[in-house]
Formats: sequence, C-alpha cells, structure tokens
Amino acid sequence: MDWSNQLDNITRTPKTVDEAVNRLVNVLDNEHKQAIATMLEDDLIELHFSLGIEIRNAFGLHDKNSPLLKSLGLFVHPDDASMVIINALWNFLQVKQR
Repeated sequence: MDWSNQLDNITRTPKTVDEAVNRLVNVLDNEHKQAIATMLEDDLIELHFSLGIEIRNAFGLHDKNSPLLKSLGLFVHPDDASMVIINALWNFLQVKQR
C-alpha cells in the first residue's frame, strides 16, 4: 500500500463535490451514513448546524479562494455549498442502498 498517497488523499482539501462526497463516505461511520440515507430529503436541512458546520470547516468553505467553493459557481455562500454537498452525499447513499 502506498501510505504517502493515502495520507495525501485524506489530508488534501476536496476540489469538487464528488471528491467531497467520496471523502465523507470514507470518514463517516456506517451508523451516520445509515442515518443520513434514511432521512427524507426535505429533512436534510436539519444537518446544517452539525454535519454542515463540519463540512464548512474541514473543507475550507469559508475561504473565498476555495477550489471546492469555486467549483460550485460564482457567489455561492459556504452555507449553501455545504448543503449542496450534503444533498450529493444523500443522493449517493440513496443509490448505494438500492
């Protein structure tokens, strides 16, 4: 196993929503993934002050030069960006459950 490559993948800030979702799938335990997967889409907003804060902080979304924030387009607020990522994670988990 190439440990330096694995460490780089873990510590590098995601640059796209897909990278962010992959990172979350790798770091969240099964219990949290199951809890998110079973939520109704309209209830995902409840994650704004928990998982959303973690995403905003860990992925550097408060940095206006964040490649991840820029990948979402101009003038995207960090709060909105974290919800896009949460929704993408939820969609990924929905497909995985089938």
